[in-house]
Amino acid sequence: MTIPEERGEPVSVDPLIAAVSAGVEVHDLGRTLRIGMPQSPNHPPYWHALPRRHGDMVRGDGGSAANDMISMGTHVGTHIDALAHVSQDGRLADGSDAREASVGGRFDALGVHTIEPMVRPGVLLDVPAALGSPEGLEGGYEITPANLELTAKVQGVTIQEGDVVLIRSGWGRHFDDYAAYVGQHTGVPGVSEDGATWLAEHRPHAVGADTIAFECLKPGAGHGLLPAHRVLLVERGIYIIEAMVLDDLAAAGVHRFTFVLSPLKLYGATGSPVRPLAVVSRG
Repeated sequence: MTIPEERGEPVSVDPLIAAVSAGVEVHDLGRTLRIGMPQSPNHPPYWHALPRRHGDMVRGDGGSAANDMISMGTHVGTHIDALAHVSQDGRLADGSDAREASVGGRFDALGVHTIEPMVRPGVLLDVPAALGSPEGLEGGYEITPANLELTAKVQGVTIQEGDVVLIRSGWGRHFDDYAAYVGQHTGVPGVSEDGATWLAEHRPHAVGADTIAFECLKPGAGHGLLPAHRVLLVERGIYIIEAMVLDDLAAAGVHRFTFVLSPLKLYGATGSPVRPLAVVSRG
């Protein structure tokens, strides 16, 4: 694209800058981090404190400052799983020995610092809408390959290699209720092992969901078995993003978008909190 200069000579403009300048809508897919939010019991909770408050120290001109301290697990709130997060039979995604790889308290090769920032095509598969229950699926519902195929067909979308594929179950409606969202007694809807294999065969760069563990969790079973994590992280090297906000995106009828995400460069960590974005043109 070119635009005229004052002298009448055209100036080249990056097409991406031109698209942004023409106007975009940004859908925030990340949860607000707050004390007491629901989380997997396997991870340390989020905590926030003010070690310095306004007035604790006042400068000569009357100015003051406050600052913060946070502590949390890296798999709390909206977050991404690095390939170091899960092993199978003692091996990580690259075939390395999982125990040896963690010597020193960090994963040099597959830690979250190795995940490159993402600016990729994104796809939302709104499964409950395709199944006729737009509010959401029931606890413990297994999202199967047939469900995923039907959803893609109903929405008129195809999954291309390198896409980021987000699965809406509607379970995000429970996020403000800790017990309901964790779903220990009710179970949590999610992608089955076969569903994870179906997704992996489309070779996405990453997948995500609005649930606490991406997986289908059966009532009373907790996180005892996580076959989708094995399929995606260990066997196929596909990143997983969890606890996403997908209801607003679905309500807007957006199924194709530009997906933007950049993990914190936490050296050797198994995951990172993230604030993913879905960006679409206003035109």
